[in-house]
Amino acid sequence: MGVITYTDEYTSPIPPARLFKALVIDAHNLIPKLLPQAVKSIEIIQGDGGAGSIRKITFAEGSQFSTVKNRIDELNEETYSYKYTVIEGDALADKLELIVHEVQFEATTEGGSKNKMTTKYHTKGDIVIKEEEIKAGKEKVLGMYKVVEGYLLQNPDAYA
Repeated sequence: MGVITYTDEYTSPIPPARLFKALVIDAHNLIPKLLPQAVKSIEIIQGDGGAGSIRKITFAEGSQFSTVKNRIDELNEETYSYKYTVIEGDALADKLELIVHEVQFEATTEGGSKNKMTTKYHTKGDIVIKEEEIKAGKEKVLGMYKVVEGYLLQNPDAYA
């Protein structure tokens, strides 16, 4: 098994507490509401939503994938850090054992946030993941972040 690691960061005018609440704590409610064309539902199928919980994401009809299951490994509301592992679903296909995502939201001096993301793709055997596949996944995640950011900018009292 090989491991391919990619890191990225972006800045947002939204403070880390609001982004964390919207994108992590209440994602199961907010994401399907804002992106129904992409995500049909997000359910907590085991646990209370904290570390050790399992979430099932069902994608909208016509999406590239149908479902994935994520295990929440760490969730810290004080440091705005979140780590989860994709443990099951067609996003893994026959190429990946699992995918580990680590996200850290940090405050900026301007009142917004700097958001760091690290993703580790654990491949099966000698499988090589193409740069285009990583880029496509990254663009989808960034697109979701931007939609949530736009919602928070338009609704300044949401998740305040």
